[in-house]
Amino acid sequence: MNSAYAMGLPGGGGGGGAAGGDFSFIIMMAVLFGIFYFLLIRPQQKKQKEIKNMIANLAHGDLVMTSGGIQGKVTALTDTVVTIEIADKVKIKVARNFIASVLQKATGGQ
Repeated sequence: MNSAYAMGLPGGGGGGGAAGGDFSFIIMMAVLFGIFYFLLIRPQQKKQKEIKNMIANLAHGDLVMTSGGIQGKVTALTDTVVTIEIADKVKIKVARNFIASVLQKATGGQ
């Protein structure tokens, strides 16, 4: 019974290495967070910024693709809605957020 009591004391058999273990755990977690930041979080933020700029720079005559796969030419723009002509005299309205990519920018001569 005395040996169990001595092990629980700060100078005893098992209590001395805890502070060093906590410090190495904190360093390991910081390194792990850094790896996640540079491999996952930062590239995703960069991609979101590029998509936001692409949507903000839409112009009449751009050939776009929606997130549903519909391709068409931009004929009208508002703050929230893009009107796309997908065939002769066939136009659809799509929310700006659903424009997935700009396939071809409009040329200046149109």
